[in-house]
Amino acid sequence: MEDFLRYVIGQLVEFPDELVITRHEEGRKILFLLNLRQSDVGKVIGKHGQTIAAIRNLLNASAAKHGQKASVQIIEENAPSD
Repeated sequence: MEDFLRYVIGQLVEFPDELVITRHEEGRKILFLLNLRQSDVGKVIGKHGQTIAAIRNLLNASAAKHGQKASVQIIEENAPSD
């Protein structure tokens, strides 16, 4: 599931090298924290939240096959100051 997230989100963002995915497991629940640049957050969320909703649906479908639940949370990171 983490590889799926890394691939899909890496294709959406402008700075894929700065994407950090942190995985937290608690029983059968898995939480993926996405640390992104602020300028990339809108690209991942998509228009009216459709992109992130689709990613969450696919992730949940994959997790359900393994008897788990998965969720994704976005953490915004400020762009480095020059």
